[in-house]
Amino acid sequence: MKISFREAKSIITKSNIPSIDYVINPYIGCQHGCIYCYAEFMIRFTGHKGDRWGEFLDVKEFNADKIKPEKYKGKRILLSSVTDPYLPLEKKYQNTRQILEKLVGTDAEISILTKSKLVVRDIDLFKKFKNIEVGISISTLDETFARTIERGASKPSDRLEALRTIYEAGIQTYTFISPFFPEITDYIAIIEESVSYTHNYMFENLNFRPHNIPRIMSIIKECYPDLIAKYQEIHKDRTQWDIVETEIRDYCEENQLRYSIEFHHGGFSKS
Repeated sequence: MKISFREAKSIITKSNIPSIDYVINPYIGCQHGCIYCYAEFMIRFTGHKGDRWGEFLDVKEFNADKIKPEKYKGKRILLSSVTDPYLPLEKKYQNTRQILEKLVGTDAEISILTKSKLVVRDIDLFKKFKNIEVGISISTLDETFARTIERGASKPSDRLEALRTIYEAGIQTYTFISPFFPEITDYIAIIEESVSYTHNYMFENLNFRPHNIPRIMSIIKECYPDLIAKYQEIHKDRTQWDIVETEIRDYCEENQLRYSIEFHHGGFSKS
């Protein structure tokens, strides 16, 4: 892992994600190395041309005193959009914790999303916020497949156990079932496993991008060779996601779950 340090003029930036006003990305790059990650586009904007996504990390250096909690009243802030706020090196550099410490007292709605069991470290801070939700991202309960597609992230069982701990601490939780791998992601099994400690579910489909299509197809060919034709078909005809979305919606409504479906057809932005 190539580690660098980079000065950040602002650590809280405006968002192009629907329903999110601001995002906080404490790092540039990510240690999780997820083969499906759409955030690899950051390479060309951050001076990392020639580097491989998942093999570098820029630790942002910033003036924490410039964070003004009162500025974000009525806004929604997400940690994070193009990195994970609880990467393994967060344990050492603690950028996420520093930011949260400065945001205590805000009237903003804070949403945290991670694939890391390290998130439980900050339960003491979460309890100080008026409006906060903490979620884990998960696409499979199969730990062998998970290690293949997201080699640096915590095991699915560890993520779910972290979410349970956060729920038991009295904090609002959500399970983000993402990315949805057709005929692989067993969303019903994930829900059945987590329903007793999840307040809300979110669903997002697999994001086919030019840079990650070869990796996705290679993994499918290796792990689920019988599905390769199906994935090629979905890549060409994205209206098939509508069928999956309908199935999820019907299941959630039948079981009276709080949920939202964030499916998109090739990226997402407010436009």
